[in-house]
Formats: sequence, structure tokens, C-alpha cells
Amino acid sequence: MNPAEEYILTKPEPWRSMLMELQTVIKHTIPEVEEAYKWHLPFYSLNGKMFCFLNFRKTFVDIGFPKGILIQGFDDVLIAGEGRKQLRSLRYHAPEEIDVRKLEEVLKAVARLT
Repeated sequence: MNPAEEYILTKPEPWRSMLMELQTVIKHTIPEVEEAYKWHLPFYSLNGKMFCFLNFRKTFVDIGFPKGILIQGFDDVLIAGEGRKQLRSLRYHAPEEIDVRKLEEVLKAVARLT
């Protein structure tokens, strides 16, 4: 098992299932992404550039976009990154909050920037 998968599989439920769903959507929507384990997180790159990462916090999971400030048209769902000027993320507190269609749209928008 690779470290990125181990990170996901060691999380408690419902976070593990949520992270697995996010991982699946990322890989399905943008099949060219490369998964790695960097900075203690599952990290995805596209064309050799930072694309996104998955993160578990005690009360939520999120998918972070290091250059998220450049993503246009999703201000209603992207959250600024806790003092980071460039980072934006999609944050989920429960499995039913994951809007796969919206997530796919955001992933495709980020891919166009990469």
C-alpha cells in the first residue's frame, strides 16, 4: 500500500469514506493526475505541477488547491485557506455535503489552469 492510501485508510469513519470518495473523483475526473505523499498528505500533481491535496482535520475533510486563487467562477464553494493567500479548498463536514458534480467542475477548471 502506498503512503497516500495508508493516510486515507487509517482515518476514522466517516472521514475515511469521504476521503476515499474524493480520491476516486479526482482520479476519475482527471485520470492524468499523479498521486504522491508529500507534506504528510495525499498530494496530486498534473503535468509536473501542484494540482490538489486531501486533508483531514478533526471536524472536516477538504480538498485543497495550492493555486486556488486563480480558479474563476466558484467563489460560492471555495474557502480561503486559513491565512494562505493562494490556497482555496472545498470543505466537507459530512458525506452528504460532497457534491460530486460541483467537485468535478472545480477539478476541470483547475486542470485548465495547469
